[in-house]
Amino acid sequence: MSAQKKPTRVIRELLEEPGIICTLGAHDVLSAVVIEQAGFETVFIGGFGTSASLFGLPDLNFVNMMEMVDATRRMTRRVSIPVIADADTGHGDLHNVMRCVEEFEGAGAAGIILEDQVFPKRCGHFGNKQVIPAQEMVAKFKAAVSARADKDFIFIARTDSRETDGLDEAIDRINRYCDAGADVAFIEAPLSVDELEEICKRVEYPKFVNMLAFGKTPILTAKELEDMGFKMMVAPIDSVLLTAKIMRDMAEVFKRDGHTKALYDQMVDFDGIKNILGLKEYLSLQERFK
Repeated sequence: MSAQKKPTRVIRELLEEPGIICTLGAHDVLSAVVIEQAGFETVFIGGFGTSASLFGLPDLNFVNMMEMVDATRRMTRRVSIPVIADADTGHGDLHNVMRCVEEFEGAGAAGIILEDQVFPKRCGHFGNKQVIPAQEMVAKFKAAVSARADKDFIFIARTDSRETDGLDEAIDRINRYCDAGADVAFIEAPLSVDELEEICKRVEYPKFVNMLAFGKTPILTAKELEDMGFKMMVAPIDSVLLTAKIMRDMAEVFKRDGHTKALYDQMVDFDGIKNILGLKEYLSLQERFK
């Protein structure tokens, strides 16, 4: 990625180029740094991981707009790849949506996901969701587009109506949202490969798919999703799940042994974490500015 290109321009070019955009979710800045260093072209910051990381709470709208904006800002200041942020429902009515766009743009995000759940929302793979009328969401996207300062800033339209009203309604809604100005179409929680294929057949806009581990949607490879017709895919919570597992293992081992030597082969060593964090670069400033 050219260091001189804005992240918004980079994401636009990735959307225009052939191939699927594979994105991992980062629940904090360290995980985003690791994702960037692994060679990914984009990173996603979602409400599930942020709620877990900041507060140790489930994805039930505990994180308010400015807390999510601040988490996004910390991430964009540390990584150079485009950060796609979860903006939930836009956090209110049309004027709230417009402010939401301004705040996330100001935080350095390359784009946001906006969804049609009733506020307060919940994780898309939880049950008992509710959605607002489609026309209200159309108005939100029109307002969002009008508030955008950078024409390359992208909007990913998400509908959760697959669960509430069926696949046909979800496809109709997502096409309407993209007609209103959204750049990418995202139908949350399809239940089968057949449904994923149907979405690709009936949605003409670039399509985003959520590969949520242990969720409602079958997990396919990036190649399978690309061949099907998807343009973007994300594994949004894997970093949270793995972190929780290794932290639990570490606590149990330490409690049992009084140290964590049994887990050393699963850890980055001390030199490794210093390299990930860029310690040498910062220490070199002392010589550079003598």
